[in-house]
Amino acid sequence: MIAEEMIEINPTNNSRLPEVDFENLPFGKVFSDHMFTIDYKDGAWHKPQIIPFQNLSLNPATSVIHYGQSIFEGMKAFKSEDGKVRLFRPDRNIARFNISAERMCMPSVPPALFQEGLEKLLDLDRNWVPDHKDAALYIRPFMFATDEYIGVKPSETYKFMIFTCPVNKYYAGSVKVKIEEEFSRSMPGGTGFAKAAGNYAASLYPAKLAQDQGYNQLLWTDAIEHKYIEESGTMNIVFRSGNKVFSPAVSTTILRGITRDSILHVARDYGYQVEERKIEVAEIVDLLEKGELHEAFGAGTAATIAPISVINFRGKDYHLPSTEQWDFANKAAADLNSMKTGRSEDRFSWNVVI
Repeated sequence: MIAEEMIEINPTNNSRLPEVDFENLPFGKVFSDHMFTIDYKDGAWHKPQIIPFQNLSLNPATSVIHYGQSIFEGMKAFKSEDGKVRLFRPDRNIARFNISAERMCMPSVPPALFQEGLEKLLDLDRNWVPDHKDAALYIRPFMFATDEYIGVKPSETYKFMIFTCPVNKYYAGSVKVKIEEEFSRSMPGGTGFAKAAGNYAASLYPAKLAQDQGYNQLLWTDAIEHKYIEESGTMNIVFRSGNKVFSPAVSTTILRGITRDSILHVARDYGYQVEERKIEVAEIVDLLEKGELHEAFGAGTAATIAPISVINFRGKDYHLPSTEQWDFANKAAADLNSMKTGRSEDRFSWNVVI
């Protein structure tokens, strides 16, 4: 439910845009001028606003700090050659956000309100959308519990916000990953399918151990047997062997990635045999040993496609073919980027023009 209120817009009097070096953007550290915010209380959303980007003030007893009711999304907007701003598949992110909210016992955000707030924010900060190759405006919608109360129960009040930041590539090149068989990212019945903040906190320590050994990310396996591949770090994972493109089927332990779905969609369009199913670690290792795993990459909003150059299993490094030899991922990445930026036909009607 939402109280019938118009979005109040309070533009900044001091834009930071002239200070930004768009050719040298660190990922996630440069923030646009404005943010959207709305509060939930008494069973309804109240007072939607767009205000200058600023710090938050929180009571030390704020519920989210202690009990972790917090969810988020990751989206991107792109600028085309004609200067228009394009938002890629926002309906899928909005739907997934509310699935996460339900699992975390939080109120849903009405999709029309989410979309309107997002579009007005992007329209106000459209000059923050980079227009050079491999750059985009990263969008971070999030919601957190705001009750000032120390007690384990769902909060009765929440804050939903959206801020944005111009970014370049997340990964500069290919990544090395290690198959994880001790720690788990998610378990059946848990929150692995939701974009809950706690999922990422739990992944930091095992990821650090892998990084200390020289690997960029982990290939997570299932929590019960460590027999099946699940995700790659904070991204979905996709493989290619010959004419077959395959990825672990989404489940209660695997995030339903929008980038993953888009990649599999174009793979079918190209005529590849696409499979979404359980994938055993043993199958991947066997393909690696035979030299028949031709491509492996992470798929996510931040990186889009992150090529994997090395997969480590039980102390042994397996090397993937050089990315110059890859037939599918390079083509899919270029195709998606071209559609997102309006340089080619949006043949799946995925873009929303702001």
